[in-house]
Amino acid sequence: MYDALLAETVTLTGHGGDLIEAYAARPLVPGPVGGVVVIHHMPGYDAGSKEITRRFAAEGLLAVCPNLYSREAPGADPDEAAAVARARGGVPDARLVGDVAGAARYLRGLSSSNHRVGTIGYCSGGRQSFLAACSLDLQAAVDCYGGFITRRPPEDSPLTVEPIVHLAKDLGCPLLGLFGAEDQHPSPEETAELENALRKHGKVHAFHTYEGAGHAFFAVNRPSYHPQVAQEAWQRVCEFFGRHLSG
Repeated sequence: MYDALLAETVTLTGHGGDLIEAYAARPLVPGPVGGVVVIHHMPGYDAGSKEITRRFAAEGLLAVCPNLYSREAPGADPDEAAAVARARGGVPDARLVGDVAGAARYLRGLSSSNHRVGTIGYCSGGRQSFLAACSLDLQAAVDCYGGFITRRPPEDSPLTVEPIVHLAKDLGCPLLGLFGAEDQHPSPEETAELENALRKHGKVHAFHTYEGAGHAFFAVNRPSYHPQVAQEAWQRVCEFFGRHLSG
């Protein structure tokens, strides 16, 4: 199998016509293949997020990770940009939807695209992946331990986001949820609340909660990394996108 890929920094048009930085990776094949918008975690547009983007290209998908903090701190170190974004209460929901829409347009505009696009998000990005799936024309979405979908952040949290569980009725594609049983944001109670809302509206979804895992179990450079769980969860993600983004 020909396994070469191309990864590079690109510019795409996001919310309000703003030009934002993004990291794109794609297999060097004629296609057609599906695409994935990678929504980075709260720590920002960092090396780990870019590695995940390359992983999807290695799996045979087009992938792009928009820098959601491009406006707050263009060109800044990821930690600095994330601090600025936190100080402003996080990324506004409307802007997030516009940026993901721009990333999806970018993927569908590639010559090797089959025009089927999914999203995946981690931490705050998990919430945002669900938000995008309820707001845009997507074919699949993955929520990796996204908090504050069903409840507001704690009073001491810098985030000012509101619950969005009421959007479950608008979910337009299959949703895969991957969570840790030891997580607090979201807690197992919160993921159950989201699943109940999805069931109420007859939405296609599959949730998996892993015992012994907490928040950020995918993050290889953090103490929370859980190799066995991450390996199994990666397999679920690849199978899920394989089913829904092929063709």
